Amino acid sequence: MAKIYSENSIEKLNELEPKNETVNFILNYSKALSVISCNKMKFEALLN
Repeated sequence: MAKIYSENSIEKLNELEPKNETVNFILNYSKALSVISCNKMKFEALLN
């Protein structure tokens, strides 16, 4: 069973090309994301 899934995923791996809009969205999101550590807790803030 694992062999079947690995063969299909290798074939489709070359077909994956994200759109420029998707890449820009992820980059802009990562630039705006801020992680604040406080007393062993982490808070995520989206500075938009």
